[in-house]
Amino acid sequence: MAERKPRADATRNREAVLAAADTLFARCESPEAVTMADIAVAAGVGKATLFRGFGDRTGLIHALYEARLAPLRLAAEEGAPPLGPATPPLERVPALLDAVLCFKIDNRHLALALEGTGGDSPYAAEHYERWHGTLQAALEQIPGLTDSDFAAHALLAATRADLVEHLVGRRRMTREQMRAQLAAFTARVLEPRAPKD
Repeated sequence: MAERKPRADATRNREAVLAAADTLFARCESPEAVTMADIAVAAGVGKATLFRGFGDRTGLIHALYEARLAPLRLAAEEGAPPLGPATPPLERVPALLDAVLCFKIDNRHLALALEGTGGDSPYAAEHYERWHGTLQAALEQIPGLTDSDFAAHALLAATRADLVEHLVGRRRMTREQMRAQLAAFTARVLEPRAPKD
């Protein structure tokens, strides 16, 4: 049996909801302040439509986050250097971390909302496991690096949304300062494995 295509109005409603949620999360002081009722009003749909389409607030946040993340994920999984899988690992690891950091800076309220959705552990979330696996696979290709699993966790910790919010939102660190700090930290982690001239 052929899979049914979503109705045109359902597709329009979904796009309107994601756009409204995106705008509200981008403008909010705190992710907790954005409610399903706020999103429904901004999107011009009923709350029932919202819950039918996304299940709950967590489902909506996941859908929005995944929609925003899709181009970056595709670049990392199938793209050209410096993010793509054909990139030498000593170039790819810093590029992946920089891309994740920039995404978190650009989407910090949404990323905070996602990390605050609860569950057993943020480290069990699909998006975290995907980035950890991608980074670990690149780290495993670096001769002399013995614990790629831990190294991937430690490097990703520097891109957590709560840390990004603390440094950018509270300590007023600029985007370029954060990128430079992360690049320097990553270089120190990888330095003993860097090829000698």
